[in-house]
Amino acid sequence: MVTEKEAIRVLIVDDHAVVRSGLTAFLKVFDDLQAVGEADSGAEAIHLCEQVTPDVILMDMVMPGMDGAAATEAIRQRWPKTQVIALTSFREENLVQAALQAGAIGYLLKNVTADQLADAIRSAHAGKPTLAPEATEALILAAMHKPALGGDLTDREREILALMAEGLSNPDIAERLFVSRSTVKFHVSNILAKLSAESRTEAVAIAIQHGLV
Repeated sequence: MVTEKEAIRVLIVDDHAVVRSGLTAFLKVFDDLQAVGEADSGAEAIHLCEQVTPDVILMDMVMPGMDGAAATEAIRQRWPKTQVIALTSFREENLVQAALQAGAIGYLLKNVTADQLADAIRSAHAGKPTLAPEATEALILAAMHKPALGGDLTDREREILALMAEGLSNPDIAERLFVSRSTVKFHVSNILAKLSAESRTEAVAIAIQHGLV
């Protein structure tokens, strides 16, 4: 039987309490995995790393304030032996790239099974990467071709772009679509990047010019 000292120490980082508690409960099922803390932001994750020194971090990517990629980069610089697995609901290519460039060793979607996640944690601890099939596909498609301007916008991004064109703010869009503000902020950032725009106003102008809205 694995002792507490031998168990892989896991820190959970997510801005949703229900996700954190669910992951903590999941870790208790495996005697070789141990939850050593929960953080609701990237900044708190860094603070907790100083206290609990985790072996592996399950890192949400889209959070208010310091996002997962920034937190991952900061943690990997200070604690290079700590491995980070991006665990998110988003499969967008730019988010996958940001996570991996920041130093994450894995990228998984939150619909992953318990056994798959446990295996990914063990692999990360051993220095072996794990990528969700969707993340691998996103990277391959990005490498194969560069889409026409706006051609890589998702349906949700087009929906948000249309609301931006109506003059709605992020909070207004969040309320209209029944999603969190951090989710809207993430999509708006994606839209600006995909349209090579420096601002919301420029993004809307480009969208109108190219018939995207």
